[in-house]
Amino acid sequence: MKKKKECRKAERRWRKTNLQVHYDIYKEKLHNYNLQLRSARKSYFSDIITKNSHNARVLFSTVDRLTNPPVSVAAELHSTMACNDFAKFFTEKIQKIRQAINTSTADPGNVLCPPKNRLNTIKQFHPINSKDLEDILGQLNSSSCCLDVLPTGFFKKVSKTLESDLLQIVNFSLISGVFPESLKTAVIKPILKKDNLDKTQMNNYRPISNLPFLSKIIEKAVSQQLNYFLKQNNCYDAFQSGFRQNHSTETALTKVFNDICLNTDSGRMSVLVLLDLSAAFDTVDHNILLKRLENWAGLSGTVLNWFKTYLENRKYFVSIGNFTSEQTSITCGVPQDSILGPLLFNIYMLPLAQIIKNNKINYHSYADDTQIYITMSPGDQGPVQALGKCIEEINDWLCHNFLQLNKNKTEVIVFGAKEKRLQVTRELQSIHLKTTNQARNLGVVMDADLNLEKHIKTITTSAYYHLKNISRIKDLMSQQDLEKLVHAFIFSRLDYCNSIFTGLPKKNQTTTAHSELCC
Repeated sequence: MKKKKECRKAERRWRKTNLQVHYDIYKEKLHNYNLQLRSARKSYFSDIITKNSHNARVLFSTVDRLTNPPVSVAAELHSTMACNDFAKFFTEKIQKIRQAINTSTADPGNVLCPPKNRLNTIKQFHPINSKDLEDILGQLNSSSCCLDVLPTGFFKKVSKTLESDLLQIVNFSLISGVFPESLKTAVIKPILKKDNLDKTQMNNYRPISNLPFLSKIIEKAVSQQLNYFLKQNNCYDAFQSGFRQNHSTETALTKVFNDICLNTDSGRMSVLVLLDLSAAFDTVDHNILLKRLENWAGLSGTVLNWFKTYLENRKYFVSIGNFTSEQTSITCGVPQDSILGPLLFNIYMLPLAQIIKNNKINYHSYADDTQIYITMSPGDQGPVQALGKCIEEINDWLCHNFLQLNKNKTEVIVFGAKEKRLQVTRELQSIHLKTTNQARNLGVVMDADLNLEKHIKTITTSAYYHLKNISRIKDLMSQQDLEKLVHAFIFSRLDYCNSIFTGLPKKNQTTTAHSELCC
């Protein structure tokens, strides 16, 4: 501010006197101001990049904000009436999905029995101490919610002053088995799905939820203790990679891809089915979830009651600019933007693994993305019939649990010798499965020939796009920060699941190597 004032003062003097000496002084002041401004910008962005060097979401939003104009909600939708319309639209969308599901054929949640060896239970949470609270605050992102009394960044800085009060709030919730009623309200902000869509149409927006920061502190304390219990008692599905330590989309892909490659090398055929669920996290039934927590995860007593109070009486309102909607009750689904939501969904889906195993079908899941696949010898129709039966049972179980299989987006790929694929495709058509030659699977474009040409082309295009974006802001960044952005946006994509490139033809390996050299 001081340099800016000096610059403006020098400019006014020059314009008043019109003397060359005053013009030279003004030019020097302006030059110094621009240098300081550039230095301040570099320092500001350097601080963001340094703090979030391993947080791709923050880095992407920072670069996107600098290179692309922000896409806002259409001006005509900035009103209380539009907020209420959005709230109604989002609620009715979930209600329609649940109403379209046929749940009349069996009692929801009681189709399968939990494993008999699951004897241990957790009845009470342990209170946390100062060190636990410090660790939790360090692990949580600094995103703020308009319901927060203090901005999250400032809240973290003064957390030592608030420590005793925070510990009292968190521990009272853990010990009493009650989640605070005031922290159950979420703020929903509509975000346009793609920049080129019509901004006046509500179905082109997706709801982005935001919860109070204090609720995430309590959830994190619960999540740590619940995760420890589930891990100690082997409650996790061995082939569920979603939201688990040392598991990722990459581990899931590597396992499935390796199995298919081994089958192909041995002369056998493989059929991969990528199941797609419609708004799975939002249609979860609370009563069934509580039964699952009790019978499949071993929760009881105060712990089970805590989750009951955590799920019930939740509400949300839509916020656009300075306008908000009326509060709407949430009767189903795991809370969006929550710490516990993904973990609760994994527990909800535990019986699905039993169905697939009973049919002797291979599978691997990442949250609601489930891959099932079979191995078959040429002329053997048995595995195809087993696959069809398994999909029918999966669809039946999903309906019982208020989940909807999106058959239009479920994709099927046949792998193996090209001349034998047509016969397998005909067999799959007999059980109403339509095949495709390629499909995107957890960020990798898999193709029937396993040459990954489409995937490599996609990576190359993405790498050049981000390289161009980074070059547009190079004057705002130091060389060191630009290198961090290149690693975060480009090399991370080249490195993602690079184990699947093993054994590719030389021309494909050359294309990948060329992309890396260019970057």
